[in-house]
Amino acid sequence: MFQKALISTDLEDGLYRLAYTIPSLAESGFKQITFFHNVPVETDRSVPRVDEDEVAAAQASLKDEIQEVPDGVDVKVIVSGGRASNNILQTVEATGCEVLFLGMPTRNILSEKLFGSTTMKLVERTPVPMMILRPQLVSTFTTEELSLRCRHLFQNLLIPYDGTTGSTEFLETLKRQIQQSPPPANHQYWLLWVIDDNIRRELQGDHPMEDARQRLEKVAETLRALNLNVTPLVVEGDPLTEILRAADRYDIGAIATSSRGIGGLLRWSIPSLTREILRHSWHPVLYFPKAD
Repeated sequence: MFQKALISTDLEDGLYRLAYTIPSLAESGFKQITFFHNVPVETDRSVPRVDEDEVAAAQASLKDEIQEVPDGVDVKVIVSGGRASNNILQTVEATGCEVLFLGMPTRNILSEKLFGSTTMKLVERTPVPMMILRPQLVSTFTTEELSLRCRHLFQNLLIPYDGTTGSTEFLETLKRQIQQSPPPANHQYWLLWVIDDNIRRELQGDHPMEDARQRLEKVAETLRALNLNVTPLVVEGDPLTEILRAADRYDIGAIATSSRGIGGLLRWSIPSLTREILRHSWHPVLYFPKAD
């Protein structure tokens, strides 16, 4: 699905370990991989500055982690100093990357407000999709397990869909990405429509489950026209709960979602639901920014 990746790591989130798995990332289709680390500005001096020794040490550390690079794969290491989110965006543009890898621990909205989150800041600003991984999981994988996971990063995707304009636009964005870089034949996609049981029944029509199944099947056919394996799913319940439950049940590699959507009375509103998925999902999240 992607060929150029930017992997941003703070050297404590476990994402630097992806340097061990470059052959596996190449099997996933990547031909250009850039590892990025940001050194913050020192503020305990009269003149703020970046510690150049720390920059050099980080550069050397990341280069040492790179163990094997297959032919035809370009691997780079970039270390910058300053504000992390700004430098990441500048590096995205400079490298022409197609997907940005970031780590993000599970957290609630209060801790996010208190301590901040580079990932959540970038969610609102990124021009490219983001693959968001849980450091707690990446750090516990053995190298063999991590390599296996990296071979199949985008193989099984769960795609929440609710028929709104926003989710339809997201699906069109995903289809364009697939057309640009067609996935292997063994990739599987699950389209999930959750009938929100918190919405009053009279507002959902006479047969909400059947209506959703019919509409979702038509959407699935548009994806099958791209030679994709697609399974439509319709369930009733709380959207976040059912999405996370489906990710467990169907052996999902990542949840694909977007920032765009106006759900009206639905709690499906993509911005808020997406933030909750980012905060709570232990599964990787493939996040697509709002299309301009």
